[in-house]
Amino acid sequence: MDKNMITGFVLIAAVIIGFTLLNKPSEEEIARQKEQFRKDSIEYAQTQQQARDFTNEKLAEEKKESDSLDSFFATTQPTDSLVRSTTDSLPAVNNKNEELITLENNKVKVTLSTKGGKMVSAQLKNYKRYDGDSLYIFNNDGDFALLLTNKQNKILSTSDLIFTPTKTQDKNSLIMRFAYSDNQFIEFIYKLTDDDYLLKYDINMVGLHPMLDRDKADIFEIHWAHKMRRQEKSFKNEQRYSHIYYKYLNDDVNELSSDKNEQVELKEPTKWVAFKNQFFAPILIADEKIDIALLDSRVLQTNENSEYLKTCDARLFVPGKVDMNSGSISTGFSFYLGPMDLSTLERYDDAINNSSQKLDLGQLVPLGWTIFRWVNQLFVVPIFNFLSDTGMSMGLVIFLLTLIVKIVIAPLTYKSFLSSAKMRVLRPQVEEINAKFPKQEQAMEKQQATMALYSKVGVNPLSGCFPMLLQMPILIALFQFFPNAIELRQQSFLWATDLSTYDAIVEWTTPIPLIGMTHISLFCILMTITNIVYTKFNMEMTNTGQQQMPGMKWMMYLMPVIFLFLLNDYPSGLTYYYFLSLLITILLTIAFRFIIDEKKVLARLEANKAKPKKKSGFMARLEEAQRIQQQQLKDKNKTNSTKRKR
Repeated sequence: MDKNMITGFVLIAAVIIGFTLLNKPSEEEIARQKEQFRKDSIEYAQTQQQARDFTNEKLAEEKKESDSLDSFFATTQPTDSLVRSTTDSLPAVNNKNEELITLENNKVKVTLSTKGGKMVSAQLKNYKRYDGDSLYIFNNDGDFALLLTNKQNKILSTSDLIFTPTKTQDKNSLIMRFAYSDNQFIEFIYKLTDDDYLLKYDINMVGLHPMLDRDKADIFEIHWAHKMRRQEKSFKNEQRYSHIYYKYLNDDVNELSSDKNEQVELKEPTKWVAFKNQFFAPILIADEKIDIALLDSRVLQTNENSEYLKTCDARLFVPGKVDMNSGSISTGFSFYLGPMDLSTLERYDDAINNSSQKLDLGQLVPLGWTIFRWVNQLFVVPIFNFLSDTGMSMGLVIFLLTLIVKIVIAPLTYKSFLSSAKMRVLRPQVEEINAKFPKQEQAMEKQQATMALYSKVGVNPLSGCFPMLLQMPILIALFQFFPNAIELRQQSFLWATDLSTYDAIVEWTTPIPLIGMTHISLFCILMTITNIVYTKFNMEMTNTGQQQMPGMKWMMYLMPVIFLFLLNDYPSGLTYYYFLSLLITILLTIAFRFIIDEKKVLARLEANKAKPKKKSGFMARLEEAQRIQQQQLKDKNKTNSTKRKR
């Protein structure tokens, strides 16, 4: 370091020291500074305390809201099943007792409870159970609750809350309200439609939006649990037609299994869900849509004396409409609480012009798939309704319906009988062919000669089958129609007191092993006897002289007996129809035998032999197949003969 640098540092230090000494405060100034510092410290501490007090107050308010909401509803926790079970008890929110309030019109009587603000029973006034008691679609048999999720992710249920009822000017309207404060409440609004089975049901939630989980605040989660009540005498038959149904928005109607447990998650928007018995159902119809639905159907391990068929459970996630001005969230539904009457259900689509928006509630009446349903809707149902509107007994209606059906298909029956007559008059010639080729290895030549005979006389051996096949859609359609025709319910005829169920003449308590029978139905016995007689007639008509498979004759007689066990539990209206149908068919068969002169038929067939024949495509293919089969058989026999010689 040189001399000049040292001199510079000394001068700088001198300046700093001199400036500090010159600016040193006096004793009075030091005292004033200390006093000001003390005041500033006190003010700062007060400011910090105020900030802490404000923060604690806000936290306390938020906790109060959360704790209040937790005690506002019943707290539940999700489980593995679709149903959520209550784990925490609800402290008494108020001291009000449960109150029951009734809304009713000419058709339905609905009872609402202030506990949960929900429906607890729905009685149909114009119907009775099979034992004569009042018919309730449900009567304290389940639950219906709104589930909300708060910010602590707790599930909050309205099921056990005591609501306050408010009657409106309309005697069939009611508002159920549970209020947390004047500006925070839940409302369930009910309105029963005059002279109808519809109950309007709206949910309105006001001022609770800030307390709920932000992701779920505008979604209503609904839990609907239901036990299907037994309404009919035949437990098995009713359970067979009891399903959970649902309809996708702008799409088809589907159903869950009726005979096994099943769970489904519907991820596509749904319009309605129905817990359907054989003849009655509660249906929840959304005004807009149900975003997601979790459905669970479980068959109860029950017997003929059980009061319930199965349990149904649904968790529905429904979008709500948010009104930012009023702070409300709302959504709407309609409950259908009534019979599965086709004309009644289809009427709800009359005012809907857009086909994609139709409810399709008529699909709840199972009339068969596609073509069978068309036959029922376009042919069977209109005729049945026309006959029943005359006021005559249902037994006579079924008789006339059967007669009309048999007249309509009589031309097909006649063609089938005529084909059998042609085969029957050719039987002597067929028997000659059988005698000409008696050996088993000549079976192919025998069959070829028989087909050549049929070709010469212009007879198609399968022509008698086609008329029978054309009748099948009507027969299957009627099999679907009778068990689901509510018009037959509790209608008597002769010894049958209810045409919608079996007509037992003998009953016992212990089921027969394997088949489980506990009764014998008289119409089913008559049907079986008539079926055996018809089988005998049919076998005589179709006997063409060709050799049949061993045991085929006894198998044909066994089938009517099998149907006895299969249809014994089905409605007597169905077995009565089958009895009439078979009886009329036998009478027609006898009539056709007198009308058709078999000698003239044979003469026409003999005359056909002289005419040049153009083989049909079917006969040509059949003969070619026979030729190939015969050649293969010859080659096989030749090979076997060569092996034996070796």
